[in-house]
Amino acid sequence: MAFYRQVGDVPPKRHTQHRTPSGALYREELMGEEGFSSDSSLLYHAGVPSSLVDARPWQLPDQSLTPNAPLLPRHLKLHDLAFAPDADPVLGRRLVLGNADVRISYSVATQASPHYRNATGDECVYVERGSAVVETVFGALAVGTGDYVVIPRATTHRWVPDGELRTYAIEANSHIAPPKRYLSRYGQLLEHAPYCERDLRGPTEPLLVEGTDVEVHVKHRGGGGLTGTVHVVPEHPFDVVGWDGCLYPYAFNISDFEPITGRVHQPPPVHQVFEGAGFVICNFVPRKVDYHPLAIPVPYYHSNVDSDEVMFYVDGDYEARKGSGIGKGSISLHPGGHSHGPQPSAIEGSLGAESFDELAVMVDTFAPLSLGEAGTASDDGRYAWTWSGRGPAS
Repeated sequence: MAFYRQVGDVPPKRHTQHRTPSGALYREELMGEEGFSSDSSLLYHAGVPSSLVDARPWQLPDQSLTPNAPLLPRHLKLHDLAFAPDADPVLGRRLVLGNADVRISYSVATQASPHYRNATGDECVYVERGSAVVETVFGALAVGTGDYVVIPRATTHRWVPDGELRTYAIEANSHIAPPKRYLSRYGQLLEHAPYCERDLRGPTEPLLVEGTDVEVHVKHRGGGGLTGTVHVVPEHPFDVVGWDGCLYPYAFNISDFEPITGRVHQPPPVHQVFEGAGFVICNFVPRKVDYHPLAIPVPYYHSNVDSDEVMFYVDGDYEARKGSGIGKGSISLHPGGHSHGPQPSAIEGSLGAESFDELAVMVDTFAPLSLGEAGTASDDGRYAWTWSGRGPAS
């Protein structure tokens, strides 16, 4: 991320002795990306971060994927999915869509998750509704409705909801960061970026939790795919007295995104908020719309020749999808190879509009997406025919 932060007690110079009040050494851990060649942080532990006392396999939630065949645009109704009343935001995730680069899951949870570490890639978790504390080895983040929570790969953390929590998890097989075009060569967000460092919230103090024989659920690679292991560590992983660096979890609220508008319709890259290898994350927020006297505010029809487009409709009134059955909690999947755009009646209906009151999170992928078990279970089976008004059963 390249935005430096210091929290808690660290020595004046890195890789030098740092001692407890009684004279014992703290253990320094470097957490870094790309083999010591990219962003990193130094954490100072009271215990030994490598210690293990037990390990056992962990059966991951269903990660199976079904190809989108025949190739169709689809409407997935996430609010129709069932979740156990005691579900948590990690083990309770249900896989909606995925490919080799990214997996999108949805959860409705009320209970705290286990301690968890995703060793396959960064996570960007959007909080659709509710609030929680995300406890991490770096400290705690209080998060709520509208927050993106970006958690670097292999960060030990757990979610503690305050009541019902609805989350939309975007799990990468890579790192997730602000778009490169918004960053200086040294990593500062530039003046044309739609958000800045002041909008990002990181941990502010160490947790310093005590405990013994703590279980940590680790998602990792193995056997040609994803697998899981439970590590039992002798001392609590949240024993860090201080850390500094440029790699840490942070939150960014969608309401702090400043939309970029123009006289005529602007393309989706102006809505981009993050990127990973093989995908981008965009958001559509309430905004003034195109102000050319002959402007058409809704999108033009477009062929995503290199992308699948996934739109998660969070709130408001999404003009381009009127008449399609899509509402809050819906996902539209528009695959590469299919030209898509607004419902025909929405084009005339948008003329003269001065603003749109809509809130949506979009993921565009550069490899085809397949349906997870939750995507198959929530497919309405009708969306593909809404532009023509007739389908194969007509």
